[in-house]
Amino acid sequence: MTGSAHIIAAARTSVVPSGGDFRDLDFDALAVAPLQECLARAGVAPGQVDELILSNALGAGGNAARVTALAAGLPDRIAGLSIDRQCAGGLDAIMLAQALIEAGHAHVVLAGGSESHSLRPQRHYRTRWNAEPMLREQARFTPWPGRDPEMAEAVSRLADEEGISAESQHQWAVSSHAKARAALDAVSAEIRNPDGLEVRGDPFARRLTMPTCARARRITGTITTANTSVAADGAAFVLVVSGAVRERLAPQFGLRVLHGATVGDDPEIPAIAPVRAIETVLARIGMNAGEFTVIELMEAYAAQAIACMHGAGLDPALINPGGGSLARGHPIGASGAILAVRLFYELRGRGGLGLAAIAAAGGLGSALVVESVVR
Repeated sequence: MTGSAHIIAAARTSVVPSGGDFRDLDFDALAVAPLQECLARAGVAPGQVDELILSNALGAGGNAARVTALAAGLPDRIAGLSIDRQCAGGLDAIMLAQALIEAGHAHVVLAGGSESHSLRPQRHYRTRWNAEPMLREQARFTPWPGRDPEMAEAVSRLADEEGISAESQHQWAVSSHAKARAALDAVSAEIRNPDGLEVRGDPFARRLTMPTCARARRITGTITTANTSVAADGAAFVLVVSGAVRERLAPQFGLRVLHGATVGDDPEIPAIAPVRAIETVLARIGMNAGEFTVIELMEAYAAQAIACMHGAGLDPALINPGGGSLARGHPIGASGAILAVRLFYELRGRGGLGLAAIAAAGGLGSALVVESVVR
C-alpha cells in the first residue's frame, strides 16, 4: 500500500550551548515540551500516535525513544524507535516516518531528535579484553584508525583543497549570526521550551564581527572557534501523518514529504557527503537545485557549508534565512530535525519547495525535499 506523508506540525526547543540553561535536563526532559506541542498544534491526542522515532547520538544507549515516549505521556503501547546516525539522525528519523506511512504501517508518527551534550555520559573503550578502559570523546566511525579523522582536521583539509579561506569562513559565520539576530522574534513561533525555563530564541546568536573572528582561537588550519558550531543541548520534532489523516484534520498549512536520501561517501571527507545526497534526491524526483524557495543547510563548520553550497550548486541567497547552527549551536542528534522545523516555518511564510541537508561523521550525508501545501 502506498500513500503520501505530510508534516502538519513542528516545534523545537531553543538551542543552548552545553552548560547553559538546559544543563540539568537529559534528552527525554528536553524532548517532552516540543513533542507535546506538535500534538497540541495539530489537534492530535497522544492515543492517536502510532510511533515515535527519536535520533540521539550521545546518550547511554538503551531505547531513548521508549524513555521519551513514556516521559511525554504517550500510550504504553508505543515501543519507540531509537536511531543513531550522529548529525544526520534527526532528518533520518523523518525519512523513516515517511517510509512507515507510505507503506501503510502507520498513520501518525512523531519524528525528531533530542540531545543533551551537558549530561552526555563518558564513554570508555578497551582495545583488548583485559586492557585498561580509556576515555574517548569521539566514537569510532570507521574500522580503520588511519581513515577515521577528527572532524575539525577533516574539514580543515577540505577547506585547503577547495580553496576556502579563513576570511570567507568568518564572513559566513558573521552572516549566520546576523540573520539569526534579525529572526529572533520570528523564531519564537517554533520554540516550545521545557516548563519553567524562559529562554528567548537561540541565545548563542550574537553581534559577531570580522575583528572578533580574527581574535578567535585557532583549532586547526583555517578552522577557528568562530567558524565552528558549539556543542549544545536541544530537541526538535515534527508530526508526520498520512494523506487520509491530513484530509481529516484539514490543517491550514503543511509540508508534503517528496523524497529523502541518506548516502555514504568518503569517510575521510565527511563534510562533503551532503552533495551526493542532494544529487541523489534531485535525480530521483526530477528536480534541479534552482527550484527551491528555502534551503536549510547544516553549518557544523562554515567551510563545510560553503563546500556543500558550491558542490551542489545551491543559491546562497536561499540558505538559512534565519541563521544556521553557527549562530545556534549543534545538539548532534537533534540538528537534522531542527533543520526540518526551521524549513516548516520558513515555507509557511514563503511557500514553494524546501531542502534540508546535513553531513555526519563517517562520511554520511542526508537530504530531504518537501513541498508546502496550503488548504
